[in-house]
Amino acid sequence: MEIQQAMDELEQLQKKLYAYTVAQSSLYLDGVTVAPRDTAAGRGVALGILAGEQHKIFSDPKVGEMLETLAQAGEQLTAEQRRQVELLTREYRQLSRIPAQEYMEYAMLINEAEDVWHRAKETNDFPLFAPLLEKVVDYNRRFAGYYDPNKAPYDALLNEYERGITMAELDQFFATVRDKLVPLIHAVGEKEQPDVSFLHRTYPVEDQRKFSDYLMEVMGLDRGHCAIGETEHPFTLGFNTQDLRITTHYLENDVASSMYSVIHEGGHARYELDVNPDYDYTCLTGGASMGIHESQSRFYENIIGRSLPFIEAIFPKMQEFFPQQLSDVTAQQMYRAVNMAQPSLIRTEADELTYCLHVMVRYEIEKQLIGGTLAVKDVPAEWNRLYKEYLGVDVPDDTHGCLQDSHWSGGMIGYFPSYALGSAYGAQMLRNMEQDVDVWGSVARGDLSPVTGWLTEKIHRYGCMLDPKELVQQACGDFDPTVYTDYLTEKYSKLYNL
Repeated sequence: MEIQQAMDELEQLQKKLYAYTVAQSSLYLDGVTVAPRDTAAGRGVALGILAGEQHKIFSDPKVGEMLETLAQAGEQLTAEQRRQVELLTREYRQLSRIPAQEYMEYAMLINEAEDVWHRAKETNDFPLFAPLLEKVVDYNRRFAGYYDPNKAPYDALLNEYERGITMAELDQFFATVRDKLVPLIHAVGEKEQPDVSFLHRTYPVEDQRKFSDYLMEVMGLDRGHCAIGETEHPFTLGFNTQDLRITTHYLENDVASSMYSVIHEGGHARYELDVNPDYDYTCLTGGASMGIHESQSRFYENIIGRSLPFIEAIFPKMQEFFPQQLSDVTAQQMYRAVNMAQPSLIRTEADELTYCLHVMVRYEIEKQLIGGTLAVKDVPAEWNRLYKEYLGVDVPDDTHGCLQDSHWSGGMIGYFPSYALGSAYGAQMLRNMEQDVDVWGSVARGDLSPVTGWLTEKIHRYGCMLDPKELVQQACGDFDPTVYTDYLTEKYSKLYNL
């Protein structure tokens, strides 16, 4: 095959794969936002067919021939083209090992599992969801062998979300976090907690929607390119650098829930909007890894969004949206309230200090599920045990326990550690950003552009051009989790006068 012909085919392949991804993502978005309740079966048929066609296109031996031709072309390709070949070759080899029938059946299973999970969560019925979860775990064990038969199954799954990471590295990372933060959590727990009652006054959903629009404006999210919807479990979908969708979940008696959901998902969107637009319709667009993606969402949500300068900057406007609810509240009180540190049940509502312990519970359970040392039927008991051990809280029911997250129903086993890694990456990015930018002066003025500019220059624009370890190294130096634990220690020691 001639090199030019191969380059043309490379471009066409990526556009076809993009089209299938958009179709699948659109069906998913519709299914979890505005689709009628009992319509999952029809989407499942469509998703299964789309997955099968995508598998057929990408696993064609002619694709392998084209990629091999380009792999040998060397310097005749641009750096971007060489990276495309590298990433697509890796994916081609993985996908080629997965039988097409299994690939289709898995897509249909995930569609069904997500529908059943929604119903199980609403009715506190883990046995309803358990048979689907058993199938998801079984598929992931098999897929791990297809991904990389030389790795332990859970290591292979982890690499789908954070390339280069291993259980050994994560065990060490979490041990550092646990050793540094658990004593701090205990010390904070002995202090008087701030008043948070005003966060749970009645905040009309329509007013919260308007507040969400304002928060997106502060983050520089152009509504012409970034839409917002509503769903049970907030998420972000990126179609290309000109089309992002974020979602949130409004609670009338918890204004901070959606507020920080919007900022978190807005961080994901900000990342994808700022990727080099030349990468659209190629495998280079999107984030470098789930850990890097979570570093951006949690950076905006916690490091910026829960900072005193940010709260002081937006609080006057917040009082305009909610004049009755916040008439007797100060910015300082709001700052203390949204940073209250207290072990809790729900990961997405957890404070910045205790958050990683929630991730550790899921990490330990995933290791056992994939390792075959924990049966699905025993997940609730193990979940409840670990919550008591790690966070000291009693889990009242499965809705507030092992059914609270959508990830397992979506097949995303190996994703959860990315949240903790992202939090740690973000702290290191802050340390380096402060050397180059007047971070807090600009945030105090309500101007996030210098922050976003730094992140775009160091992280966002690269898309998938670099693996996560290389990207972190280039932007921040060697990864050091103690930067994260030091950041939390300093912040919460001041908040609680330790």
